[in-house]
Amino acid sequence: MELFTVLFRTIFFYFFVLLAYRIMGKREIGQLGVIDLIVSILIAELVAISIEETESPIYLTIVPIAMLVILEIVFAFISIKSRRFRTVFDGKPSLIICNGKINYKEMIKQRYSLDDLLISLRQQGIKDLETIEYAFLEPNGQLSVFKYNIFKLKSNYPMALILDGFVQKEALKHIKKSEEWLIDELADKNLTPKDIFYAFYKKNKIFIIKKTEVK
Repeated sequence: MELFTVLFRTIFFYFFVLLAYRIMGKREIGQLGVIDLIVSILIAELVAISIEETESPIYLTIVPIAMLVILEIVFAFISIKSRRFRTVFDGKPSLIICNGKINYKEMIKQRYSLDDLLISLRQQGIKDLETIEYAFLEPNGQLSVFKYNIFKLKSNYPMALILDGFVQKEALKHIKKSEEWLIDELADKNLTPKDIFYAFYKKNKIFIIKKTEVK
């Protein structure tokens, strides 16, 4: 009888957790943020305990999992609306390689070793550091790599200057521009950072997507 109960709970929670993740709209595991990962671990622990403790009512596991799903959906909604919330809980990309040079200070700050960097590059089929112009350590731990073009000419900086109304000071620093310069450029167009959904720098010009243009 106990074996039947364990089998029933295992099958039940397999489909229940599958449904929960479908509701949350989860991405692949390698793309999970901090909140996503915590929710995944807690759900796994709750299910494991419920399968082992066959005498406890099944609803004592269903209720907390349902609560976690609701919290995840609420947090996901808030993170879409608030970049500050996203930055606090998920972090932001770290520039590991800039213009072909390794940023050791940022690597130390992120506790990302040279071995970690080389492993990530090998996994992408890259064997020569000199072929890389930019590399970013994303909040989910993945390494995004931008190679030099065939003539090794300097390309456009790949990070945004403004995201959802917030000036990205690190991006300005890397293109050797000040925040005052950016404010003046926007003022010439009768705009402020709060009016901007996305702005990037290309060929010595600022390209802008206004919030009013985003549906």
